[in-house]
Amino acid sequence: MVDSGNAVQILLLIAGITLVPAMLFCVTGFTRILIVLGFIRSGLGTQTAPPNQVLVGIALFLTIFVMAPTFNEIKEVAWDPLQANEITQEQALDRAQGPLREFMFEQTGDKDLALFVKLAKIDTPQTRADVPTYVLIPAFIISELKTAFQIGFLIFLPFLIIDLVVSTTLMSMGMMMLPPVFISLPFKILLFVLVDGWNLVTQSLVQSFG
Repeated sequence: MVDSGNAVQILLLIAGITLVPAMLFCVTGFTRILIVLGFIRSGLGTQTAPPNQVLVGIALFLTIFVMAPTFNEIKEVAWDPLQANEITQEQALDRAQGPLREFMFEQTGDKDLALFVKLAKIDTPQTRADVPTYVLIPAFIISELKTAFQIGFLIFLPFLIIDLVVSTTLMSMGMMMLPPVFISLPFKILLFVLVDGWNLVTQSLVQSFG
């Protein structure tokens, strides 16, 4: 006969697994990283290289790298005591929120947080502890989108300049029937390789969470 407590735990585990993708997008740096990688591909003009699966894989493991200190702290304060039967599941969930909330607060802009506090129609929080998690998460997502597009713009700008220079040159030479992308694409790839673009982008992405 299956113990009712174990049955409930299995049910909660299955439900939790279905929420993992949403949690990955909403409370980690996955969104920022994936959007920036998408900007790189768009800027280069290579529509299918790297393919979506590769971009998602890179974003996933960069997210794990960035979130490692937070995950380790959650393990220490919540998972390990729960496994040792020192705390209940409710206490473990409550403790696990702490490191995640701290990470989100560090990446969330005051303006975005104030917006959702206003939309939620709650009293102005005096401390971080007064901010409900359901208010913090959407504010964090908006801040991540803003940061990702700011980084993406800076990455996209050099590629745009190359496209403009190539287009202007071709027009001045009267070669208007030749698609500029045929000429600019090799130059953009060459530039990206010469400056060690992946190294620079990865370093900038990781440091942006600092």
